[in-house]
Amino acid sequence: MTTVEEKMAAVREDLAERDGVLVAFSGGVDSSVVATLAAEALGDDAVACTAKSETLPAAELDDAKRVAEEIGIRHEIVEFSELDSEAFVENDGDRCYHCRTMRLGEMFDAAERMGIEVVCDGTNASDPGEGHRPGLQAVDELDAYSPLLAHDITKEEVREIADSYDLSVADKPSMACLSSRIPTGLEVTEERLTRVEKAETILRQWGFSQFRVRDHDGLARIEIAPDELDAALNREFVETVRDHLADLGFDHVTLDLHGYRTGSVSPDDEPVVADVFADGDDDDPLDADYPHAE
Repeated sequence: MTTVEEKMAAVREDLAERDGVLVAFSGGVDSSVVATLAAEALGDDAVACTAKSETLPAAELDDAKRVAEEIGIRHEIVEFSELDSEAFVENDGDRCYHCRTMRLGEMFDAAERMGIEVVCDGTNASDPGEGHRPGLQAVDELDAYSPLLAHDITKEEVREIADSYDLSVADKPSMACLSSRIPTGLEVTEERLTRVEKAETILRQWGFSQFRVRDHDGLARIEIAPDELDAALNREFVETVRDHLADLGFDHVTLDLHGYRTGSVSPDDEPVVADVFADGDDDDPLDADYPHAE
């Protein structure tokens, strides 16, 4: 069986054969590991590139800048807007395909300007088995190179590699773009993206690490990792979040009792949510109706 160290060496050797590579860099653990191995293999001929748009939270862009500096790789930022695409705004089942196509397209344009022929992304060997992933189709169509996938490096191994390099993102939770908080069929607008980002900033300030605020056309459905749910039932937190999200334009705020789950914004089964954020005289935050989010 090939060890993680052998896989890392194979990636470095693979990348070293290129004249240069541009890494599509989000600052997450996958792209950070690719950027680290690329920098080791190619030095100044490796570039990390982040695409800034309305769907990228400002905190994630700041993280990308910080981690690129931590790695010691040249970092470039390009700007574009997914909202220029009617297909993306329409938000059908292939929204991620349209997003990834545009985002990677910006990477290839940037690489061409720099005279770099190879664009790498952070797709790992665990990704193809995680259900419907239309974004992976865009990776294939644009012929981006995925060294983690090519050398059979799984998500677990990615985190192991990141830890071996003492990368600060080794344990960073997965982070999808802000449009993933909007259910399929509901238009993606700058207003909705902005209020989701501001809502999630509030939860981050309260110390939650794995969460989402789903925007069901004015109903905010908060998902928090199961091991953090107890903290979400704190009366002070409930009242603060309820008031702040109302100020952001949400008509109703609910807590999903299933906790955080990837891909749950348009689930086959309706989530069970508790209206723990409703005004009332009762001291028990769970003594409320249990409406279902539409």
